Amino acid sequence: MTRIQIGDLPNFFDRYILLSSESQDLIEGLESSSPEKLFGDLEKYRAIGDKLYAPNKWSIKDILQHCIDTERIMSYRALCFARNDDNTLPGFEEGLYAKNTNLENRSVESLIEEFSILRKSTIMLFTYMDKTMLLRKGTANMTRISPLSLGFVIVGHAKHHESIIRERYYSLA
Repeated sequence: MTRIQIGDLPNFFDRYILLSSESQDLIEGLESSSPEKLFGDLEKYRAIGDKLYAPNKWSIKDILQHCIDTERIMSYRALCFARNDDNTLPGFEEGLYAKNTNLENRSVESLIEEFSILRKSTIMLFTYMDKTMLLRKGTANMTRISPLSLGFVIVGHAKHHESIIRERYYSLA
């Protein structure tokens, strides 16, 4: 299914969904925004290391971990709603998650490897959802949203953070 089939875009999440073209198929979008494609400039990332573009901002490793955490949460939400689970799901505090990770012993390569494995799992999850499942809606973080929308949030969220890295971190290398 394509982005245009979402219909009305959910508030807040529209900023990520709109980073995909209207005619882009969800699976195609997930594949084209794979971690290897978006975050594959390992030489540049190694040169940047743990530098920050401004005080109190995240490192590239923090950003990658945030993308992993977010994809896991959005995939879980999509699974719940596709299976017609009508429980209201909570939001998540990204700053809290970022503070409670252990990146000192992680390399950029290990994060991209984990992200790549997760993306393959995400693609499998969405591949076998039919139209009815993709368009079901549930409530997460006080927002009505469908698995199709959540899939495009995953696509756009990774693109958003790749753009931030390129625009704000590349000059630090």
